[in-house]
Amino acid sequence: MSTEQTLQAYPREWQRYTPGQRLLRFSLYLLFILAIVQSARTIDVIPEFLYDAPTQMADLVNRMWPVDWSSFKGSISKALIETLHMATLGTLLSIVLAVPVGLMAASNLTPNRGLNLLARFILVSSRSINSLVWALLFIAIFGPGAVAGTMAIAFRSIGFVGKLLGEAIEEAHPGPIEALTATGASLGSIIQYGYWPQIRPAFWSVVLLRWDINVRESAVLGLVGAGGIGMALNSAMDLFQWDRVALILVLIFAVVILAEVIITRSRKSLL
Repeated sequence: MSTEQTLQAYPREWQRYTPGQRLLRFSLYLLFILAIVQSARTIDVIPEFLYDAPTQMADLVNRMWPVDWSSFKGSISKALIETLHMATLGTLLSIVLAVPVGLMAASNLTPNRGLNLLARFILVSSRSINSLVWALLFIAIFGPGAVAGTMAIAFRSIGFVGKLLGEAIEEAHPGPIEALTATGASLGSIIQYGYWPQIRPAFWSVVLLRWDINVRESAVLGLVGAGGIGMALNSAMDLFQWDRVALILVLIFAVVILAEVIITRSRKSLL
């Protein structure tokens, strides 16, 4: 029987998914729909408030306008500078704490399984706790203020910096490492001349990105009393000073844009 006759006798129909894959996709879609339905049934939504939201939003915007630019000098400007200091110091402290953990997490650099697991536990613990929770913990230790905010930013950033640093080390090319090891170089020399030239672009990218994230997070930590411009925002909202609230929101937006510009230019210079 020729090939053409075989194809005519046994026609083949192409299917994108196997029956098992189609069943799995249907099950996932069904679970997704059930989750939406269950959430809609249990969430406490008051229809009157929902319908009235556009009116309330328009009223709030009217209260915020015009922006109280005259209140920038004084406590708001100091709070803004404090926010930048918190983000910068917190990032620097996180680098000091995260580098040793990242070195221990890299299995090719630290072959000890126990140290690897300990380092990964520290990295996961840092990332699993939100910045606001870290801030509340350090407020209980140091009291309200910038110290608690700086420590919260630092401990939250350890997991981010350490994890990406450890992954960069594990992805380093083994050739230079083997050459240095064959010459009897010390561990410090291997890290400095073997790993560092390879991971330097990734390291600076991670540090700059984390500082950019910390600038955003430091503006929110003040809402729980951890210093910075968030405390000024919370105070203005409690006193219904909506024109000052508008000013603080504009300043936060401007700082975020400025941080993005600085990060972009720094990456071009360093990498």
